[in-house]
Amino acid sequence: MADAADTAFAADTAVARLARRYEDTAPVKLLEHVADLGDQPPLRILCASFIAVGLFARDRRLARAGVAMLAAHTLATLVKDAVKERVDRTRPRSADKPGKDARPRPGGDTSKEETSFPSGHSAGAAAVARAFARAYPEHAAPAYAAAGLLALAQVPRCAHYPTDVGAGLAIGVASEVLTGAVLKRI
Repeated sequence: MADAADTAFAADTAVARLARRYEDTAPVKLLEHVADLGDQPPLRILCASFIAVGLFARDRRLARAGVAMLAAHTLATLVKDAVKERVDRTRPRSADKPGKDARPRPGGDTSKEETSFPSGHSAGAAAVARAFARAYPEHAAPAYAAAGLLALAQVPRCAHYPTDVGAGLAIGVASEVLTGAVLKRI
């Protein structure tokens, strides 16, 4: 198990070094604007919009999708925050500074540069996309593609390592599975 973790963290470091070369390029700067759509406020606005439009249009499916999306996003955010409070990891954009370590470690540092693990954008995007896809399976592929783009965009912009993104995606999916099961019973 330690060998697998060492391999994953070595790959993280290699990918981060490559990403750092392109961090200040125009395509990555443009990607940052797209990636910002995966932040908590835009995703919550999206969920609330589904609820509001669904209620206004008397479209129960749309309103329920919005509620499910918001519930999944909320749980994903809570779980992500709980992990970030217990795990310190220097973000790729700061990992080259003296005394910084790219490996996750127990801690409680709440500074932005020490809370790389896990990716909240990835967790939120995955949770929202999965809840939407559950309500609208005919549109699952574009929803998952959008979530994937928002998640993967975190790597070239040097905000997260690939394993941060993977952990965030796992949190998002698990959060939606749990909230989906609870909402189904209600």
